[in-house]
Amino acid sequence: MDLNTDEAGMASGTRERRTVAGRSRSGNSLAQNLAHTRRQHAREIAEDYAEAIAELIAQNGEARVMDLAGRLGVTHVTVNRTITRLRKAGLVTSQPHRGVALTRQGQRLAAASKNRHDTVVRFLLSLGIPKRVAGIDAEGIEHHVSPKTLAAFRAALQKGTS
Repeated sequence: MDLNTDEAGMASGTRERRTVAGRSRSGNSLAQNLAHTRRQHAREIAEDYAEAIAELIAQNGEARVMDLAGRLGVTHVTVNRTITRLRKAGLVTSQPHRGVALTRQGQRLAAASKNRHDTVVRFLLSLGIPKRVAGIDAEGIEHHVSPKTLAAFRAALQKGTS
């Protein structure tokens, strides 16, 4: 499959014969494609964690590991491992037996993620999608929507309120 990348960095598929070692004629390898997918998945996780940390701090004054685990539906071990990666990426600060805090970079990521999520939910609701379904669907869409599509969602919402 030839991976033509659109402006959002997403692949649109047109079939192409594979050559030896999983390489296509265009030079993309399966390994490169999988590495891209893993990076995108890591970004999705970082966005979800940053958004959850910001919400917990706003609600409770702090974001504790067990609260994050409950909110995200994962174990405290998973949260601790992810917080370690987020700390290395400069998105959070944490100390043993203390809450997790967002750095400025983490705060920016959380705000952008929440804004994107809220826009997608509002757009889906404007189409008549039930609130529960819109919330569920937005969790996946928010990570994959291109800036152009998000701008179109916002424009459509503006027209609907004018």
